Amino acid sequence: MGSISPTNEKLILHVDDDSTFLKLANHRLTQRGYEVTSLDRPDQALKQLLNSNCRVCILDIDMPRINGLDLLQEIKAYDGGIQVIMLTGLVSQMTVLESLRGGAEACFFKPMNDFTPLYEALDAVFLKAARWWQCLHELKNRRQHELGEAKSSITV
Repeated sequence: MGSISPTNEKLILHVDDDSTFLKLANHRLTQRGYEVTSLDRPDQALKQLLNSNCRVCILDIDMPRINGLDLLQEIKAYDGGIQVIMLTGLVSQMTVLESLRGGAEACFFKPMNDFTPLYEALDAVFLKAARWWQCLHELKNRRQHELGEAKSSITV
């Protein structure tokens, strides 16, 4: 896992080879208060994640060089706490199942006329990411407390 710290910012990494959709989604998400980094090259996604505090990704599935399902696996292997939402023009039950089995939180189909379901999914994944960080923080505090008790019992 990278040395990423929690943040209250709503950072999103959006990876899609369709520049028109990237611009549309960036505009819509920015209007909703999200800070979006848009990439049209999926091979740059992991590097971007390593260099940011981003905890949420939106990935297209059908992209050149690396497909979104493979990228999903790489992201989850790097840090299972990063929340991923898949978007695709490949409308099939298998696409949805593969996305969800791979650890995606949701899968939506393009074109998107109504972004409301995506906004709702994003709200849910940001809440999940916050809970994830809270759990890690509580674990850290518990370990520090246990270490403190262990040190005090040794010095007595």
